[in-house]
Amino acid sequence: QVQLVESGGGSVQAGGSLRLSCAAYGYLFGSYCMAWFRQAPGKEREGVATIDARGIRNYADSVKGRFTISQDNAKITLYLQMNGLKPEDTAMYYCAAVFGSDCSWGRDYRYWGQGTQVTVSP
Repeated sequence: QVQLVESGGGSVQAGGSLRLSCAAYGYLFGSYCMAWFRQAPGKEREGVATIDARGIRNYADSVKGRFTISQDNAKITLYLQMNGLKPEDTAMYYCAAVFGSDCSWGRDYRYWGQGTQVTVSP
């Protein structure tokens, strides 16, 4: 069993930065994927970034060059560094995890955090 707890959301002006954290309670071993998703009001949930056990990263086109996903060496905490924030980045951000090597957005991620709100003003 894995429990995920996000933190670090908040309100910033356009162009600002935030770093989200996701603490993983439980043990992620072997092959796994961790990801950040987001959902804005009235919109479908979308994938933002993924990282697998080998450290291979993938980003949505809308955040490439601005966001960076990373994980600490102990693989206990997942991060999302968000720079150059835009109003369209406003959403609830969720951390998710699943065992296996398929990190695609459409994958049925097994574990989810409660979400942390990010609001970017013009």
